[in-house]
Amino acid sequence: MGFFSGLNEEKYDRQYSDRQLAGRIAEYFKPQVKRLGVVSVLVVAIAGVGAALPVVVSRIVDLLEEQPTVQAISLAGLALFLVGVGIWGLNWARRALVVRSVGDVVLELRTKAFHAAAEHDLSFYDQFSSGRIVSRITADTNDFGQLVVIVTDVTAQMFQAIILGVILFRTEWHLALLMFAFMPFIFLVALGFRAMARRVTKRGMQAMADVNAAIKETVSGISIAKNFRQENSIFETFDFANQQSYRVNIQRGFILSLVFPTLNALGGIFTAVLVYAGGLSIEQGMVTAGAWYLFILSLDQFFFPVLNLSAFWAQIQQGLAAAERAFALIDADPNVIQTEQRDVPRLKGLVCFENLYFRYTDKEPVLTDFDLCIQPGENLALVGHTGAGKSSIAKLIARFYEYQSGKLTVDGHDLRTFDLTQYRRQLGIVSQVPFLFSGTMADNIRYAKPEVSDDEMLEMAYRIGEGEWLETLPDGLHTEVGERGNRLSMGQRQLVALMRVLVQKPAIFILDEATASIDPFTEWQIQQALNLILQDATSILIAHRLSTVKAADRIVVMDNGAIIEEGNHDGLLKQGGHYASLYNTYFRHQSLAYVEQAREMVEGN
Repeated sequence: MGFFSGLNEEKYDRQYSDRQLAGRIAEYFKPQVKRLGVVSVLVVAIAGVGAALPVVVSRIVDLLEEQPTVQAISLAGLALFLVGVGIWGLNWARRALVVRSVGDVVLELRTKAFHAAAEHDLSFYDQFSSGRIVSRITADTNDFGQLVVIVTDVTAQMFQAIILGVILFRTEWHLALLMFAFMPFIFLVALGFRAMARRVTKRGMQAMADVNAAIKETVSGISIAKNFRQENSIFETFDFANQQSYRVNIQRGFILSLVFPTLNALGGIFTAVLVYAGGLSIEQGMVTAGAWYLFILSLDQFFFPVLNLSAFWAQIQQGLAAAERAFALIDADPNVIQTEQRDVPRLKGLVCFENLYFRYTDKEPVLTDFDLCIQPGENLALVGHTGAGKSSIAKLIARFYEYQSGKLTVDGHDLRTFDLTQYRRQLGIVSQVPFLFSGTMADNIRYAKPEVSDDEMLEMAYRIGEGEWLETLPDGLHTEVGERGNRLSMGQRQLVALMRVLVQKPAIFILDEATASIDPFTEWQIQQALNLILQDATSILIAHRLSTVKAADRIVVMDNGAIIEEGNHDGLLKQGGHYASLYNTYFRHQSLAYVEQAREMVEGN
């Protein structure tokens, strides 16, 4: 694999032909038709004025050769000045319109790419690095914008070459035919770099995406790295990705740097041939010195668009590769597919799994022929060892993952038929590690319901431990939580996450309890917040606290994706089965009787 080892394409990447890419790009530019129409007129005008430049110069040469006068020279100089000003003014107007059009298109493309990324289910993010996805939304859409600017520049030059070609042919067709004969050689060499340029450019972008992913992951986990004194390790991870990007881009630069020198060398050879042929034509009286000079001067301008196209081939290929990567993200097939978009009324909360099969991958079965019904308003606790399938049940109810077969119904309706946005408005979910956004506590609490007032939030806050947890914070509800809530304790984060759900008033509540130890007073406050939610919702609790388990209406004990026991706390303990074993392993030490017994043993010794 060499330099490109480790730079595999994402599974959702697609290969688009140039025609497909051009078609997709054209769709984005449809709203810019009027503006681009003006740009086209300006391009033709620029081409015409630019083509006039060598004609004016050749006319000056003829005037100087015949009977030079001050008036003739002044007029020629004025003409050159006006040509220069005209080219500058027209180019400025064209650039201004192009930049505006490109800005609007990049805005739309970036918006669609971000929307597509946000719409993908969690299984998508299980497979693909978020850093690489960010790279497609930001860097790749920006590179696509640069492509369009370059293409308009080259297009203007191509028009100029066509107009100039017509003028040269009408001036002296023998030399014009000789000059046109050089074109196939230029095009063949330029096209020879095409496939190679696209390949190395795409690899370079993949390498940059790896660098972005490494930076995002290491910066996000910097506190863990420092806790375990792994600063050198995260630097090595970044350095590996950075060095790989360096090697890929060096090779890319080496390949692309051959383009312009090669074409320049060919241009030099063709100029020498034209100088020789033109000199012979002057000697034989076939052309004037001005016409011959027109050909020499025009050679650069005639071949420049082709040379420029080749010189910018790297950026053009980079822009096409960027468009390809952005379109691939937008076109990636979703794993979670709704069969209908049915309106969702206020839910009662009857959730039923029927003969359901679910796996994350083909080699990772989780639930097999699974059956479970959760009654409206029921408080269900799921317990079991890690990997038993508890979190998978919660994720399926939230419709974050697609199940392979069987049925999952809510209030008797297939979950696949609901409008997901409406459905999830009635879901309240608190993960094991509550995620808070940068901003204030109030911002986070009203995240799903922006219309909630400060007074409503304060009223709810004071129903939890009489608001003492809020009074310990410097600015109350307006306390800044920091990035990911790092200015708050774990207990405070849980309370904010529970308040965020509480104001939403969900019909179905899913809680994956945190395993981190918190003080008894904070646990009591959390239990109060939970009780406020549980009284009005069907609740699925992945329980790690004894208080939660004992308060549940029903406890479902899971092992290897199957239900092996169910009942209430006391009944399951009397059975002496798997739950009793779990209780003695995970929950017993949390009980008051255990604490008192341990204290008596310590005092007895």
